[in-house]
Parts: sequence; C-alpha cells; structure tokens
Amino acid sequence: MQGLKDQISLALGRAHHGTSDFELNPETVLPAGRRLRPAGVLLGITTYTAEPQVILTKRSSALKHHPGQIAFPGGKVDATDADETDAALREAWEEIGLPRDLPQVIGTLPAHETVTGFLAKPVVALIPEPFKVQPEAGEVAEVFSTPLSHVLEPENYLVQSRRWRGQRRYFYVVPYGPYYIWGATARMLRGFAAAMGTEKGGV
Repeated sequence: MQGLKDQISLALGRAHHGTSDFELNPETVLPAGRRLRPAGVLLGITTYTAEPQVILTKRSSALKHHPGQIAFPGGKVDATDADETDAALREAWEEIGLPRDLPQVIGTLPAHETVTGFLAKPVVALIPEPFKVQPEAGEVAEVFSTPLSHVLEPENYLVQSRRWRGQRRYFYVVPYGPYYIWGATARMLRGFAAAMGTEKGGV
C-alpha cells in the first residue's frame, strides 16, 4: 500500500491544470462572471482487495443533477463543511455509508467545471479496510467498483458525442462492463490517469 500511496502523492504534485466538461467543445461560449458552486467528490481506492478498486456510484434517476449517471460519491460544499475534502468525506458517509475516519486522504486533483455549474475537486484517498455499503435510497441506485488498472489504461478512454440543448456535445467515456462511465467522472478519471503517468497529453 505504501508504494501506491507514494505513487499517488507524486502524481498529485504533477497535476496543475483544472479540467472542464467544455474542453472538447471549444465553440462553447461561457458567460462572463459565471459563479460556480464548489463541490468535493471522493476518488476512493480500496487497498484491502486483491487488486485496488475505485468506488463509484450510479445516481438515482430521480435526482435533479446528473440523474442515472455514474459518479463518485460527493456533492456541493455546505456551510458546515470546512472545504471540499470535508464535503467529499461527509457525502461519502451519507451516500454509501463510508465511515468518515476510514479514508486515508492523500490529496486532491485540480477542480473540474461541470455543465451544471459545479467546480468539483476530486479528493483522492485510500480505503484500507472493508465497510458496510449502505446506499442512500434517495440519491444512490447502486454502488460498485472498477479496477484501478482499468481507469489508468489510456486505451480504455474514448471520445463520444450526443445532442445536448440543441448542439452536438463531445465527452470522454471509459466503459466498464455494464457501466457507462462518461462526462465529468470519466474526465476526472482521465486526469488522474494523466497525473499517474499513464495518459499522454497531460491532464
């Protein structure tokens, strides 16, 4: 585990540039002076498993933002949160039952701007022990994991597109089995892969 922790620590030190849902769509004109809501998401990596796994969720189809999509546990920073890391740990406890004192936080990746107006900072942490997964019924439809090796493999990332608000929008995807991991989650994972030195072209 120490080797993985050290590798991630070095990787986070190399990641200097934030990412955006808009970067594959350069024709998009963003409003000047827009205000983004800070958020924290947990990029949690299990080390008690035979192979390190990244914990992900499938969001409830009833949610206002990103319904039915694959996402990290996390959410917006509340007034009671100290920062994005605090928000990510709180949300992971509320959404999937991950005890707040269990993740070993290593650091954060640069923030990612979403089309829904959030500035989400990925908090990278190791999870050294198993825990009782308890999906929050109103927010989380399913909790699953994908091998860390899968999301660190550059060839697993594709660029796809769909119509959104009357325009063609391009985005990253990194499918895994029946799970269609795309959009902000895929882009943040690709940024992590880049920082880890497995994805060419920078973060």
